Amino acid sequence: MTLQLGQLAPDFEQESTHGKIRFHEWLGNSWCVLFSHPKDFTPVCTTELGEVARLRKQWEARNVKVIGLSVDPVDSHQEWESDIEATQGHAVNFPMLADADQKVSQLYNMIHPECDPTVTVRSVFVIDPARRIRLSITYPPSTGRNFSEILRSIDSLQLTDKYGVSTPVNWTEGNEVIISPKLTEDAAKAKFPQGFRTLRPYLRLVRLGD
Repeated sequence: MTLQLGQLAPDFEQESTHGKIRFHEWLGNSWCVLFSHPKDFTPVCTTELGEVARLRKQWEARNVKVIGLSVDPVDSHQEWESDIEATQGHAVNFPMLADADQKVSQLYNMIHPECDPTVTVRSVFVIDPARRIRLSITYPPSTGRNFSEILRSIDSLQLTDKYGVSTPVNWTEGNEVIISPKLTEDAAKAKFPQGFRTLRPYLRLVRLGD
């Protein structure tokens, strides 16, 4: 079954480099990035895990927990972490699920048989504190992820949840956002007293925090 945006993220219990993880319990009141890797000791994954470790303060600033997954066992993950630190300059500082039985991979549709039935593709799930899936991206095994885009997407999700707005193309923090077309003109003026730009009745732009 394909996982849909807004759906409750499946719960699981699985071994990891930080001990046994009960996912919903481990998540607590945090956001989460759950991301998978085809297998241990692969070059693209090595660069990705080093980058995620480097971004630790960025995740913490957004109340995000990160958790990786590969179908290899814990001892393999731990050995690989030494290589990651040595080559990328950052020690892995988050748990890596050891999904040797593919229990989590199957729950989250990370196995694509037509690609390779023995490994996971590069899946990314952003999950909110209500345990709902808010974003999903699937990359082919050959393409490394852009974690700056994942951070940008989380910024958008958190901001739009808070203010009931939308973010336009290529939005980054501090840029104008879009007022909901459902909001009447009077309601928009009351909600955004700093003023806004009307390009069309359905396209009104406001800068928050002014």
